Amino acid sequence: MSLFNVYPLNPIAITKAAGSRVWDDKGQEYLDMYGGHAVISIGHTHPHWVKRIEDQLHAIAFYSNSVIMPIQSQLADAINTISGKKDFQLFLCNSGAEANENALKLASFHTGRKKIIAFKKAFHGRTSLAVAVTDNPSIVAPVNETDNIIFLPLNDIAALQTCFAEQGDQIAAVIIEGIQGVAGIYEASDAFLQAIRKACDDYGAVYIADSVQCGYGRTGQFFAHDHAGVNADIYSMAKGMGNGFPIGGILIAPHIQAKFGMLGTTFGGNPLACAAALAVIEVMQKEQLIQTAKTNGDYLIQALKQIQGIKEVRGRGLMIGFEMDPSLQDIRKTLLNDFMVFTGEAKPNVIRLLPSLAITKNDIDLFLKRLQDAIALLQQKTI
Repeated sequence: MSLFNVYPLNPIAITKAAGSRVWDDKGQEYLDMYGGHAVISIGHTHPHWVKRIEDQLHAIAFYSNSVIMPIQSQLADAINTISGKKDFQLFLCNSGAEANENALKLASFHTGRKKIIAFKKAFHGRTSLAVAVTDNPSIVAPVNETDNIIFLPLNDIAALQTCFAEQGDQIAAVIIEGIQGVAGIYEASDAFLQAIRKACDDYGAVYIADSVQCGYGRTGQFFAHDHAGVNADIYSMAKGMGNGFPIGGILIAPHIQAKFGMLGTTFGGNPLACAAALAVIEVMQKEQLIQTAKTNGDYLIQALKQIQGIKEVRGRGLMIGFEMDPSLQDIRKTLLNDFMVFTGEAKPNVIRLLPSLAITKNDIDLFLKRLQDAIALLQQKTI
């Protein structure tokens, strides 16, 4: 049986990982500056994370959400503490798409409305509602198409205000990434997030902060939206939450009420997933990784701005995108194949960096050296 061919694969088989390094089946070492799409938050196979999961596996790996699981409450308390959202409620699921799906559904339940505001170039996932609010028609199947989504330009306060003035009584929620990741690292301005908060308050809509990629300390705050000094009503989380173990969740403001059966999941919040997520928070706190992400991110951003061939650098903390001169459009392939560095990309010429929050300054310097060498190699080929 063959695998369903939906991924354009690099011809590299990764069989081992530790910290900010991965190795292929031939023993070749690579520097990981992408963390598997921002998933690796505390470093590959961190010893505390491994032990937490191993210990839990010896106790109980799974039971359904029909019984009390104390580890879920432990995780809720830990997230409340590290995020500062102390009165919020937690619903656990398995992925970022599922988190956004439940956030949108909950907003519609809460308001009794159907319309959702999303933004141009947004990516929120591939499930039914999550993909409907994703601005990429090529991945929206006909069955997912709906007239309930309104796409507005990012950071256009006037367009937001006009939309609410015309349709405010129909709008259930606004969903927005604090920094658009898949689009190429485009940040929502503080003023724009503040305007969303005010519009949602004025018209009774729900502010959903998609923090799947830009959350969990990646930007130097626990949630990227925190930089704007506003609270959302629902925060969606996944990716870095489990450091590679599948887990997602939504944090829900206290004014949104639960009722039996309104949301549900079979595997969400299972003991193994909760153990992995607790290990992540424990390491983040012990190693002060949120502050480290800010410090090292500032250092990396400033260094990138000095490199010839880079047109623009965007992002915060360790969520960074840099746009290359068109003549250097093969930089990602060159970094991977010639200099053994994994990075991400956004078409046409943006390189995305989403490394572990625990990446060292030495590894950052190594990346910068290899990047400059890769640029020099490409420039030499064009002469």
